[in-house]
Amino acid sequence: MRTPLLDLARPGFHRLCRAYFGLELSGVDHIPTSGPLIVTPNHQTYADPALVTIPVRRRVYYMAWSQLFEIPVFSWMIRRLRAFPVRIDSTNPSSIREAVRLLTAGHVLMIFPEGERTVTGKVERFKLGAFRLAATLRVPVLPVTIAGGHEAWPPGQVWPRRRRISITYHPPLESDPALEPREAAAALAQRARAIIAGSLGPPAPAPGA
Repeated sequence: MRTPLLDLARPGFHRLCRAYFGLELSGVDHIPTSGPLIVTPNHQTYADPALVTIPVRRRVYYMAWSQLFEIPVFSWMIRRLRAFPVRIDSTNPSSIREAVRLLTAGHVLMIFPEGERTVTGKVERFKLGAFRLAATLRVPVLPVTIAGGHEAWPPGQVWPRRRRISITYHPPLESDPALEPREAAAALAQRARAIIAGSLGPPAPAPGA
């Protein structure tokens, strides 16, 4: 399904990110062009959803931290970008129902398994919610590695700095059908985290440095 507004803004946003961050996208051929999909990037900046979505030519929905919806203008903006709230510290039945509805309808859902931005730059522990959905609904998971975002826009920094950011889209993962959903989810989370953390290299210099 096309998204005219995002399709119109996408080329300019991509050029801006390449100019400012030296943004590099690799593995984009691994992004499925149809069928339900859960995208699971590591989380480094507030800009991660927009950055990861650049090469995804499908309608993407986002699970976002519920507290972001308490910020008046920002809340209005992210709702228009198809985000819906989830509490990271508890199970939220309405969020789960919405996620199931979207995936059953064949859409793309982006969930950050760390729950919130890293404060160290390293990949934090993964919560299992995204992977339980994947294992229960038999939906593939697309691991995505964001590198350099923490150096460009660390917590407490008002505006992002000029630091190189790279995003890698890994081959989709399937849960093991021989395992019970809970075990399959844990195994899938472990595989996804290992792939993401394994490709997270050392911090890159600023573009042009």
